Amino acid sequence: MSSQPQELKKKPISFSNILLGAGLNLAEVSTLGQPLEVTKTTMAARRSFSFMQAIRHVWSRGGIFGFYQGLIPWAWIEGSTKGAVLLFVSAESEYRYRRLGLNNFSAGIMGGITGGLAQAYMTMGFCTCMKTVEITRSKATEAGVPSSTWQIFKDIYRKEGIRGINKGVNAVAIRQMTNWGSRFGLARLVEESLREYTGKGKDEKLSAVEKIGASVVGGGLSAWNQPIEVVRVEMQSRAHDPNRPKNLTVSKALKYIYQTNGMKGLYRGVTPRIGLGVWQTVFMVGVGDIAREFVGKMAGEKPVAKH
Repeated sequence: MSSQPQELKKKPISFSNILLGAGLNLAEVSTLGQPLEVTKTTMAARRSFSFMQAIRHVWSRGGIFGFYQGLIPWAWIEGSTKGAVLLFVSAESEYRYRRLGLNNFSAGIMGGITGGLAQAYMTMGFCTCMKTVEITRSKATEAGVPSSTWQIFKDIYRKEGIRGINKGVNAVAIRQMTNWGSRFGLARLVEESLREYTGKGKDEKLSAVEKIGASVVGGGLSAWNQPIEVVRVEMQSRAHDPNRPKNLTVSKALKYIYQTNGMKGLYRGVTPRIGLGVWQTVFMVGVGDIAREFVGKMAGEKPVAKH
């Protein structure tokens, strides 16, 4: 007879998390997600811009629709694939880390790291490629050479092959690992603090407001890794700066940004990034937990014990 507590016995793999993750991330990106992403990327690519200058710049490209540039179909394709992989892998990983004896905070960090790593590499054909194409197209349009997304894609692929269209994937992987490790881990830490503060037991459920509140704090604090995001944008940009090193690596890009824009340059875009982190974490952690719990009840799954 197994010595494992009843609640920790192996449960069936929840493939429903694939559909849940895709749906939640589509909702996230279609609301505030894409405007915050566009603003954040604009500031990271044009490091002299202030937050308000970036907003005016994006507005000048088509008013409110400028903030949703690239939403259909690219952000929808990217968001649904990323969300599906993230929620499925992170949920299964977090459960298994907890079975190994890790507490909620540690299991949340490791589950987020595992999910972020899988997300970056399993969906890189959409995540990295489309970001590279969109950044390049934006700069070409501003330079007076308007091109379609597909034309930019074909030009990059013809000149640089598959590595060219997936440039910056390692920076994306580092960003996603630290992003979701922080978001899940910090959200779980806040959840535990709320349980202690409200006098709830380890197995007692938090309310939806408490879950979402924990996600807000975890998402906001996770913006500490903004330099990796600025590096990612720089690596995917086709800027024509004669002082810019060729064949950028993560370390070369980090050094180049610091030399040209200082420490402020590495944190350019952190304001919309905090908003984006909060919004994404609310959907993928707080609402994700609530949705998974609801689906689990429908399927008759037993809860996992808390430590």
